[in-house]
Amino acid sequence: QVQLVESGGGLVQAGGSLRLSCAASERTFSDYNMGWFRQAPGKEREFVAAISWSTTTTAYADSVKGRFTISRDNAKNTGYLQLNSLTPEDTAVYYCAVTYAWPINSGGMKYWGKGTLVTVSS
Repeated sequence: QVQLVESGGGLVQAGGSLRLSCAASERTFSDYNMGWFRQAPGKEREFVAAISWSTTTTAYADSVKGRFTISRDNAKNTGYLQLNSLTPEDTAVYYCAVTYAWPINSGGMKYWGKGTLVTVSS
């Protein structure tokens, strides 16, 4: 079982940046494709970004394309999500998750973290 712990969330002004991290408990993290999802208050959880186990392939939701960047360091068992040009609409709890499947979707993830809250003020 892989445990995932997100960090790096917080309060930021619109236009600002944050870097989220997702630390995995197992070296098998490098075998999994990784995704970031978010859930805003009163809304369903949605896909944000994904990166393949080999780092060669990435995917983004249209709403974050060009502003967010997903990456990972398998040697450190850690994934990242760089959030730039944040808007209040990006306010949500951000979750990382892993799966063997590709493309990824919320229903197919094998392990989830507990999330980190990002709040963007206007």
